[in-house]
Amino acid sequence: MRTVAGAVCILAMLLTAGVVPAGAQPATAEQQLDELFADEWATRLRENPLLATSMGVSDYNGRLPGVSIDDIDRRNRQAAAFADRLNRIEVDLLPAERRMDRELFEWMLRNRIESASFYPERIPFIADSGFHSGLLRATDGVRFRKLRDYEDYLQRLRAVPQYVTQNIGNMRAGINDGFVAPRVVLESVLPTITAPAGQTVGQSAFFAPFTRLPDAIAKADRARLEAEARQIIGRQVLPALERLAEFLDTEYRVYARDSIGASELPAGPDYYRQRIRAMTTLDLSPDEVHEIGLSEVGRIRSEMLAIVEELQFEGGIDAFVTFLRTDPRFYAETAEQLIGHASLIAKKVDGILPAWFGLLPRTPYGIMPMPLEMAPTGTTARYWSAPRGGNRGGYYWLNTYALDQRPLYELPALTLHEAVPGHHLQIALARELEDVPEFRRTLGFTAFVEGWALYTEWLGIEMGIYTTPYEHFGRLSYEMWRACRLVIDTGIHAKGWTRAQAVAFLADNTSLSLTNVENEINRYIAWPAQALGYKLGELKIKELRRRVEDALGSEFDVRAFHDAVLANGALPLPILERQIDRFIARSFDAR
Repeated sequence: MRTVAGAVCILAMLLTAGVVPAGAQPATAEQQLDELFADEWATRLRENPLLATSMGVSDYNGRLPGVSIDDIDRRNRQAAAFADRLNRIEVDLLPAERRMDRELFEWMLRNRIESASFYPERIPFIADSGFHSGLLRATDGVRFRKLRDYEDYLQRLRAVPQYVTQNIGNMRAGINDGFVAPRVVLESVLPTITAPAGQTVGQSAFFAPFTRLPDAIAKADRARLEAEARQIIGRQVLPALERLAEFLDTEYRVYARDSIGASELPAGPDYYRQRIRAMTTLDLSPDEVHEIGLSEVGRIRSEMLAIVEELQFEGGIDAFVTFLRTDPRFYAETAEQLIGHASLIAKKVDGILPAWFGLLPRTPYGIMPMPLEMAPTGTTARYWSAPRGGNRGGYYWLNTYALDQRPLYELPALTLHEAVPGHHLQIALARELEDVPEFRRTLGFTAFVEGWALYTEWLGIEMGIYTTPYEHFGRLSYEMWRACRLVIDTGIHAKGWTRAQAVAFLADNTSLSLTNVENEINRYIAWPAQALGYKLGELKIKELRRRVEDALGSEFDVRAFHDAVLANGALPLPILERQIDRFIARSFDAR
């Protein structure tokens, strides 16, 4: 397996210890920890200007990330140096309340270093997005009030051609190494590049900030900024995207894989095991995950069958699913109707949240259609977190493309998952954590984040959100969807499943529309192991809730339990389990 130069020695790299000036007191372990966190965060913002902008740091608003081989090597050396500094800080010398900070930082660095050893930049896209779609939201977090805001943005736009060139360089390295995306993923992602590349300057999302230049900027400057923007976007940005699309459609297409499993890549089995650890925070084999999935599929199917029997529907579960997929009553006629239906559900949930949570976020959220360039190959919905700085709240993106594939009976579960009390509530609370290192506010362990969101779909039963048997069936179909992921993802990436097998398994076991089924399978192919975090995380949170209920009996307080789960932001599942055990102990002590 070819890796980035120097990656072999990342984990073993040692730095010489710093020299303490004469007469100065050596830093305490806690001071060393804080200095390390501050240095890593400052380095991360400098290396990732788009992250910095979204976090309200404007120092790098005129830049894009560097992804050349030298940039990648530098970041790998930085990660190794941070890991070495962390290892020099003795855990026993830290105050008890700071040890979680250290442990979470260690998890983050380990994942980063292990992932880097596989040079993932060689495939810089998934089925419906990639580095290119991040460019379309490069303004996220910029207020655009001053001349400097626009000057910085123009400078960032000037960097787009080089950014595209560097990414193409990494993909060419992947071609040389045999580390390339499957052809089906290439076909899926190409429209998300060709659509924005084919727009006029005035239509382009890149030009949007120049359609609302504030009066506080002098008239002459406004005219100059608009003219420069038209020139840069028209002569540099859009041609760079056209060049990217041409590269993928010609050169890359020749080498794209017919196989779909990660196991078919160089060092593929090791790569997939690493992805499982990173996405689930658990040390499970593909076979273990597969069997958990099969067990859950069987359980959920029996619950779905019970609803079919309750409705006295003749023909069995398969005929019932066909009925749901084809009856017009279950589908919106306009995008506005779909978004309106979701909005009513969201506001209903908003009104009863205090009965289920003691702590609620200050950050608001809204509902909007998924961007057009993503919608045709995108999933049913997505959450887009709020940038720091307050220029907007979070967004629940709802896919309004192909309305006959977006059933209304699934909207309650979908809205709980993407908005509240799912992603928006959890992520906004994490961003608002106080008295924690900055890195903790942005941790996104998939098994926790997605496991929580799936748990809240189930919580919707207790909250009274599902009002018809069809909506209950829709929730079960969504839960089945996540259980199927355990079977399908491991089937594709470890057991040699074909795409047709995967499509058939998901279509046969859920009421998902066939468009959603096709897009979902492409997603699993493109993003190994990411889909495993949902069900495994939900199972752990449910297990911990049962443990607390059994321990506390009649004194169980669901609000206190939820607050305890969310109190520390996203956590690896083993650390979450320890935190809940401590919550039980504190509850006993308080009696």
